Amino acid sequence: MILTPETLEKIETTIPKYPVKRSAVMTLLHFIQSEQGYISNEAVEWVAEKLEIQPINVLEVVTFFPYYRQEKLGKVHVRVCRTLSCALMGAYKLSDDLVKQLDCKMGHTKEDGSVTLEYAECLAACGTGPVVLVDEDLFEKLNQPGTVEPMVEVIKTRAQSEAAASE
Repeated sequence: MILTPETLEKIETTIPKYPVKRSAVMTLLHFIQSEQGYISNEAVEWVAEKLEIQPINVLEVVTFFPYYRQEKLGKVHVRVCRTLSCALMGAYKLSDDLVKQLDCKMGHTKEDGSVTLEYAECLAACGTGPVVLVDEDLFEKLNQPGTVEPMVEVIKTRAQSEAAASE
């Protein structure tokens, strides 16, 4: 695994701040994910070796906390709120529709890397649900006629723009 000198320096200066090395596991994972976008199996092994613990002890943290990702995000990150108020207002039907329209399984990234579609536990817009966060843009009242199509168009346009920019 290759990390930038800045990240390696942060890691080297952070570990001694903890009375027990293994306590730095979350901070190291945060640094790595910030740089690489996710936590690879190689990163799990590297952190384990660095902190002198078993890889399973690192993997336990990665799989327990939803903040940590084990795969790269797509070029467009779509999060559907599924907490109670959004669920009651149709979030699960909306999710099913998005899965079909975006051709992406919930909780996954499309094979072409264009879109990641997942649930969010709360997007703090309970009165205007169901809501979806597309990257950092919030779309509200998505159970109203004519509200989903413009959002899907934004997602597809962004995915195409990002794909064209990376070529």
